[in-house]
Order: sequence, then C-alpha cells, then structure tokens
Amino acid sequence: MTRGKKNAPGCPQPIAENQAFQLRPAQSGKPGVLLIHGFTASPWEMRPLAEHLCGSGYHVAAVRLPGHGTSPEDLCRRRCEEWIAAARETLDILGREVGQVHAMGLSTGALVCLALAAERELCSMVLLSPFLAMQHRLAPLTGLLRYFRSYQHRELPDHLSPYYYDRRPLNGIYQICRLIGKIKPLLPRITTPTLAINALGDRTVRAESGYALFQRLSSPCREYHMFGPGTGHGLAAPDQPSWQAMLDLILRFLAALDPPRPLKPGAP
Repeated sequence: MTRGKKNAPGCPQPIAENQAFQLRPAQSGKPGVLLIHGFTASPWEMRPLAEHLCGSGYHVAAVRLPGHGTSPEDLCRRRCEEWIAAARETLDILGREVGQVHAMGLSTGALVCLALAAERELCSMVLLSPFLAMQHRLAPLTGLLRYFRSYQHRELPDHLSPYYYDRRPLNGIYQICRLIGKIKPLLPRITTPTLAINALGDRTVRAESGYALFQRLSSPCREYHMFGPGTGHGLAAPDQPSWQAMLDLILRFLAALDPPRPLKPGAP
C-alpha cells in the first residue's frame, strides 16, 4: 500500500492485534501449539483459543499467513505456497524451543495444517472446520473468474471489520482450490493423530466434505465430531454455542497425547 495514503474502504488498518503472537505459560513441560487462522482473517481470531491453551500449560505460537492482517490487495497477490512456508517457519521456530508441537488450524488454516503434517512430524493435529469443498458453487471456477473480477464483497459487522476483510480476493479463493488440490493426494499418507470438528450450521464450506477429508486420513489415532445446525463456521469464536464443548474436546484430545511431565527433584 502506498505510504501516506489511507486504506481503501473496508481494508483493516495494520493493527497489533492482527499480527503473529506467542503466549508462554507460567510453567513449561507440555508440547507447543501452532495456531493457524482462516482465510481473510488474522491471528486475532485465534487469540481466545490461544489464551485457554496457554492457561492449560501450552506454549502457543499463532502465525500470520502472508496477505492477511494487511489488506485485500496484499492477499490478492499471494500464493498458497507462501501460506505453507510461513506456517512451516513458525512451526520450526516453536519446535526448536519446546520440542514437540501440536498444530491447530481453522478452515483454510486446517488445510495448511495438513500440508505441514505431510512433511513434518507433529505431535497431533486439530482441524477446525476442515473441508474439501466450499459452499459457493462458483468457487471451483475462480481460476478463470479472477481474470474478470478481483473481489467478492461481503457485509461485516463493525466490531469485526478491523480483523477481517470485507472483500475476498478471487485469486485467494483460487489459491484455496490449489491448496486442496495439493493436499488431496497426500491425505492417505498422513498418520498424525487427528481431531477434526465440523458444524452443520456452516455456511462457508460444505461440512460433509470435512468428514470426507477425515475419512481419507490414515491416522490410527483420530476422532471426528460434528456439531449441530446452531454452530457455524468460525469455531474459534467464543460466541459460538459449542465453544465450551469444543474446548473440552480439544483439551482432552491433547492431554491424551502429551508426554508425561518429568518429576521434579524430591517429588514422590
């Protein structure tokens, strides 16, 4: 964006809440957790989940995918390989500090998690609103449509406009389609322990395609849950009616896989 000019209408300002962050617990000993946000969002949407995980003893790192937390124009220029590379870099940094790492992604972030699992050893994956197909019937045609139309407009409430884009770049949606094409043939090779969660009230992606994705995995340790029609796409939002149930599922799943903590000197 040109220095000295105001953002275009609907573009969020580059505020601190939209940037990558880390939260460290008071006591260490558990694996780290990599958090990956969704399309046109920012790390801000993962912070409530990050705070709960940190409060449970996990060192959390939330990555900012390139093109997000800046402007729709920036996102319009990005490729899905850049998203994977950014998540990989954060994963490696976190892994060097804490050792084992769980990866957790929402929507497009879940697809990035799968791309990482195909090339890195993860302690586990938590896939929130994963998918292989989007609700909009024209999504598979964005490879062509992006040459005729740059953005898809949507209404956002005022309290969310600083953290999400009200214009979705069609090239970005095309990059999601490319990302799906990349991970589809890899799914049967992935053996990472996996918790996947969808919701019948999802109006963004086809929830049933999330179950189809889950079934293609070869993880010997895996769980799938589908919330009802009252729960929507943004599972990381605390105002979702299934928020507490989701937290309970996640924390139980992670705890079952965490290595035992070493006893302190003098402990029985």
